[in-house]
Amino acid sequence: MSQFPDIKLFIFDVDGVLSDGGIYLSDHGIESKRYNVRDGFGIVAARKMGIEVGILTGRSNRNVTLRMRELCIPHIVSGASDKAQGLTELCKLYDIAPEHVAYLGDDLIDLPAMTKVAYPMAVSDAEEAVKAHAKYITTKPGGHGAARDAINHVLTKMGRMDELVQMYLNM
Repeated sequence: MSQFPDIKLFIFDVDGVLSDGGIYLSDHGIESKRYNVRDGFGIVAARKMGIEVGILTGRSNRNVTLRMRELCIPHIVSGASDKAQGLTELCKLYDIAPEHVAYLGDDLIDLPAMTKVAYPMAVSDAEEAVKAHAKYITTKPGGHGAARDAINHVLTKMGRMDELVQMYLNM
């Protein structure tokens, strides 16, 4: 049995992963998304554990920038039609090699990045081809706790989940 990779960076897609993939568009052309608070807490917890978080999305939206600023995520690659290139950019920004990266995606556009990282993951409602390339499939759908599930899974596999729990018990 091979050893679990030493994950130093989580990369998340947005639409269909951190949000449920739905787009709310007002009569005035203002777009909004629904984010899961527990996903956000998991992202903050991962960062407290010393694991960086990056965002790689095919779309460009101000609401994504605002939400990620709330979560103190410094690097967002948006408008990425080539997610393999976006992955390379994020790895350079964080100075972390792909063999230390976990990626959570949901659709075919995520495959070029997923196939280059140590630990590719898919949300439970991902496209079947994406699930076929994942080493872990979350128990939750995108936008409904999938990111938190993925973070908890990785921390558990790395033997660090108890450390996270103790951190909060000792506050």
